Amino acid sequence: QVQLVESGGGLVHAREALRLSCVTSTNNFSEYATHWYRQAPGKQREPVASISSGGSTEYADSVKGRFIISRDNRKNTMYLQMNSLKPEDTAVYYCKLVETWGQGTQVTVSS
Repeated sequence: QVQLVESGGGLVHAREALRLSCVTSTNNFSEYATHWYRQAPGKQREPVASISSGGSTEYADSVKGRFIISRDNRKNTMYLQMNSLKPEDTAVYYCKLVETWGQGTQVTVSS
């Protein structure tokens, strides 16, 4: 069974940066698109960014120009570099591979 383990969340001030990581146990990681989602308190889970197996990226409008998704196929790891963080970015962030979700990592941005 594929497992995803996230890390890198924490408490930061506005305009600071964080990098999230998500390591997967799958052996054919390079073949799949990977995704980051987030869920703020009282809100539905929403897509944040995705990266295809070929490296094409997509971003939610709310994070364009601030967040960067990337992957290292040698390490079976995906990343989310979050710059210029805002209080409204506060949420639990989840990585997703096919139909498998990570456990989530809390990101809190204070004003």
